[in-house]
Amino acid sequence: MTHEHDRWTLDDITALFDGLFMPSYQTRLVRGDDEPLYRPASQAVPYHQVIFARGFYASALHEISHWCIAGAKRREMEDYGYWYLPDGRNSEQQQAFEQAEIAPQALESLFTQACGRVFHVSVDNLGGDVEVDREAFAARVLARAQRYQREGLPLRASAFHDALTAFYQRDASLAEAIASGRKILKQALVGASS
Repeated sequence: MTHEHDRWTLDDITALFDGLFMPSYQTRLVRGDDEPLYRPASQAVPYHQVIFARGFYASALHEISHWCIAGAKRREMEDYGYWYLPDGRNSEQQQAFEQAEIAPQALESLFTQACGRVFHVSVDNLGGDVEVDREAFAARVLARAQRYQREGLPLRASAFHDALTAFYQRDASLAEAIASGRKILKQALVGASS
C-alpha cells in the first residue's frame, strides 16, 4: 500500500465482513445515508443488513460491534429491537445510552486497534444540555475491552477481530484473512456438535 490513508477502504472492510458472515449468517455490511440501522432479511431483501452511516469507516466498525453482540432473537428485529434517542437526551436517558454502549464500544475499540487506527469513544449527545463525562465513559469502555481480552470475545467478534488482525497487521490477503476468521467460526461449530 502506497499511502497510509489508502490502508482503510470501505471495500476492504465490506469484503471482510461479507466474506465472513454472508455464508453462515446471511448478513451483509451496507453503506447507508445519515443514520445507521440494522435491518433483518425480508421478502424484498433476502439477507440481513448492517447499515453504517455516510460511508464512515468508524461507523462501519461501530455497527459491526452491535451486530456481534446481538443474539439470534435480536437479529430478527429491526435495530435489534432497541430504542434510540437522538442528540438532546436528558441526564437519565444519557446514562441509559452510555450503559448500553459500553460493550459495543469496547468491541469497536478492539476492532479499531486491530486495523491500526485510533479509537475515540462516542457519547453521542451533541445537542443536549446534559454535562457528559467523556473521560469516565472512556474508562468504562476501556475496562470492558480489557475484560474481553482476558475472558475472550463473543464468537462473531472473535472471528472478525482475527480477520482484521490478519489483514491489517499480518498483511494477509482478503481471502486469507476471511479464511482465518472462518476457521474460528468453524471450530466453534465443531466444538458445539461434539
